[in-house]
Amino acid sequence: MRGFADSWEAARFRSRVYRRIRTFFLDRGYLETETPLLSPDLIPESAIEIFKTEKWDFSGRTSELFLVPSPEIWMKKLLSRGSGSLFQIGKCFRNSEQSGRIHRNEFSMLEWYGVNLDYRDNIILTGELFQELSSLTRHETRHYFTDPFLILSMDEAFRQYAGFSLGARNSLGELKHEADRLGLPREESDDRETLFNRIFLSLVEPALPRDQTVVLIDYPAFVPTLARKIEGTPWCERWEMYIGGIEICNCYTEETDKEKVGAYYEGEAAEKNRTALVPHRTDRGFAALFHKDYPAVSGNAVGLDRLIMALSGADSIDQVLLFP
Repeated sequence: MRGFADSWEAARFRSRVYRRIRTFFLDRGYLETETPLLSPDLIPESAIEIFKTEKWDFSGRTSELFLVPSPEIWMKKLLSRGSGSLFQIGKCFRNSEQSGRIHRNEFSMLEWYGVNLDYRDNIILTGELFQELSSLTRHETRHYFTDPFLILSMDEAFRQYAGFSLGARNSLGELKHEADRLGLPREESDDRETLFNRIFLSLVEPALPRDQTVVLIDYPAFVPTLARKIEGTPWCERWEMYIGGIEICNCYTEETDKEKVGAYYEGEAAEKNRTALVPHRTDRGFAALFHKDYPAVSGNAVGLDRLIMALSGADSIDQVLLFP
C-alpha cells in the first residue's frame, strides 16, 4: 500500500499543502473567507442529499438548519456585496454518499471565485496552483501536476468512448436509442439527464486516460446547473478535472443573470421536493443577489482529500485523514 507511514506524517503533509494554497491565493489578492457550516436554506441540487438538524431556543421552539454541501451559497452573497475574488478551505457534508476509497460524508473542500475570470481562465489558474503544489509531490505523481492538462470536450469524449456525438444526438429519443445500442439498462420514464449520466458514468468516465490530468470541458446545457450557457450551442461553460481517473474538481463560469438563476431555483427546488430523501428550504429571493453590479466570475470547487491523496501517492482517502 502506498501513502504515509503514519497519521502524523499525513497531518504534516496536509498542513504544508494548505499553507501553500493560502499563499498562492493571498499573493493574488484573493480574500480568504470562513462562512457558516449551518444554513437555514441551501441552493437546490437534486443530485445531492443533505444533512438536517434542529436549532432549539429556550422557549422550546425549533427551527431547521442544514449542513452545507458547499460554501457556495455564502460566498455568492459575499460577491454580491463587493468582496472581490475570494477563496475558502473548509468542511462540507453530503448525505447518502457511499463511503469508500474516494468518498466520505464529511470532506474538506477548497472553493474559490475569481472576479472577471471565465471557465477557461480558471483552467490556467488551476494549472498555476498545481505547479505551485508540484514540489510537494512524490516522484510517481508529480507529472499530474507539472505536465500540460489533456483538455477534452464532452462531445469528443462521447465520440471516442461511447461511439456517438452528444452534440448531434442529445434528444430524449436519440439518447434512448444510444443507450439501447450500448446495451445499457433503462426505463421508459428516464429523462435526458438520467440517460446522459448513465452513458457517461458507465462508459465515458471509466475510459478517461489515467496517466495524465484530464480536463473534461463543455458539459451539456440540458443538465441543470448554475453554469453559464454557451449561446447558440447545446453546451454550458463547465469543466471537471480528473487525476488518475478520479474526479478532483468542478468549475463553472457562473450564471449571473437573475432571471436564469431564478428559473434554475424553481426547477431544481421542485425536483428536490419531489425526489429528495431530506427536502430542504430554499431562499426564493436568492436570485435578487444578482444585481447589475454583480461581477462576472468563475468558481472552482476542489475536493481537498482527493487532491492530497493524488499529491501524496496514497491509494485511499483513509491514508490522508487523522480519523479515517
